[in-house]
Amino acid sequence: MSKTKEAKRVTTHVLQEMKARGQRISMITAYDYSLARLVDGAGIDVILVGDSASNVMAGHETTLPITLDQMIYHACGVVRGCERALIVVDLPFGTYQGNTKLALSSAIRIMKESGAHAVKLEGGREVAGSVERILSAGIPVMGHLGLTPQSIYKFGTYVVRAKEEAEAGRLREDAKLLEEAGCFAIVLEKIPAALAAEVARSVNIPVIGIGAGAGVDGQVLVLHDMLGINKEFNPRFLRRYADLHHIITDAVGNYISDVRSGDFPNTEEQY
Repeated sequence: MSKTKEAKRVTTHVLQEMKARGQRISMITAYDYSLARLVDGAGIDVILVGDSASNVMAGHETTLPITLDQMIYHACGVVRGCERALIVVDLPFGTYQGNTKLALSSAIRIMKESGAHAVKLEGGREVAGSVERILSAGIPVMGHLGLTPQSIYKFGTYVVRAKEEAEAGRLREDAKLLEEAGCFAIVLEKIPAALAAEVARSVNIPVIGIGAGAGVDGQVLVLHDMLGINKEFNPRFLRRYADLHHIITDAVGNYISDVRSGDFPNTEEQY
């Protein structure tokens, strides 16, 4: 799809207006220029340059190994491919936890070196100081509660979070805390739908869900999952909108066959 030059840039204020009028927010990950250009041209509201690049781009088991330099590299390509979407970049593991000065310098690097519009970090009260310090520099911050993949070794599992009342109560409090600290939005990952809907009603900022039901203000998925490139990942919340695994495999297989048979290139495909 070709881009419209007059496309209005999505901002944090636009997202706030969307929540106010009940318009759902679409958010998806991207990690490179070519795919970012496609999803931006399709009209996506928010692109997350997620630390999930550690999994889908680099093949790591978790999101922990990816570095700040690598996140900035991915973000630079995404920014160059976009004209409309709000671009949010994950602060990777080890760049903000327990050190507000490091959190600020990490966020500043992302904004200055990539040209992105906001950063995202995981956690509630334990990262409140980092959120406030980043915001003090005028950098928009998106929060992330529920299943926080950077803490996977603490959890020990990717099961649904906040099913017990104690954890659910803490999540409710953390959502309000992040709103009061100044976050412009919150991602809720893999929590009960009823709890997510309650949180979305209780805060005035947009709440984006992944595995958190339909009662929130928007949804986010990993691009490679929803396009069917990754076949091994099959959580209940994932809807596959394409089957690129088979399409790409078949296309490459046909190319190999044509090269070996001498059918490619034909007389019209050479100079």
